[in-house]
Amino acid sequence: MLRRDFLRRTATGFGAALFATKLAPAASLETEPLPRKFNAHDEVVLGKTGIRTSRLAMGTGTIGGGGASNQTRLGNNPFVRMLLNGYNDNGLRFFDTADSYGSHPYVAEAIKQLPRDKVTVLTKSDNRDPAGLRKDIDRFRKELGTDYIDILLVHCVTEGDWTTRYRGVMDVLSEAKQKGVIRAHGCSCHTLPALRAAAASPWVEVDLVRLNPVQSHMDADPKTVIGVVQQMRASGKGIVGMKILGQGDMRDRPSEAIRYALGSGVLDAFTIGAESQAEQNDLTRRIAAA
Repeated sequence: MLRRDFLRRTATGFGAALFATKLAPAASLETEPLPRKFNAHDEVVLGKTGIRTSRLAMGTGTIGGGGASNQTRLGNNPFVRMLLNGYNDNGLRFFDTADSYGSHPYVAEAIKQLPRDKVTVLTKSDNRDPAGLRKDIDRFRKELGTDYIDILLVHCVTEGDWTTRYRGVMDVLSEAKQKGVIRAHGCSCHTLPALRAAAASPWVEVDLVRLNPVQSHMDADPKTVIGVVQQMRASGKGIVGMKILGQGDMRDRPSEAIRYALGSGVLDAFTIGAESQAEQNDLTRRIAAA
């Protein structure tokens, strides 16, 4: 028996404390059967990028910003052990990081112990200056200890005209892809106008989109967001879900949130930032149980 399968059967819940919240009930997939069986370690393809990775990404930026996150605050050894547990014991190959989380060195420590071609590294830059982004790309590769980055996103776009306003930044990422320094580019969206602009842009290859059944920390109501993301999928974009647990608002209802993400039919993969190995093991178990 694989150790990860043993852990799925024996995990007993989240290691972190669960916080009760009063949220509106999900309108959808709580009782409807899912179309098929899912696992966290399922191999998925992100749109037309050709990038193959695991269904669940290991998020590293819970309450992240200013160079720190709940994951980095665990300390080097516990955080790196958790990342390696994800790969070795749960089959997770997808590392979701960002400059603003301060998690690059921790991800670097983990992936140097793994076959580079078997893992996917996604990171993000807040830089809106083309020259600054060029420097970021070189710095990110050094911090991550890798010659190339699988996915590099323009982080936290909010403007409805961002595909015009930040054309210079987009051109830098296009050039980096041509040189083989990155494999795919795109954005993470934090308003509905920005999400719609991303859907309309052929430049966006991967989009990080906020989705959960209770409209927590989202760009709009779930039905509206799913409608936009369906347009993205129709044009071949890779879609990675975030805020699956509503930035903690559904931490006491993880199975419901996971069922919603899996049943939405619009996500290739999704990222959740576990804060302990027990929580990570529990997430993988809940995906399999959905």
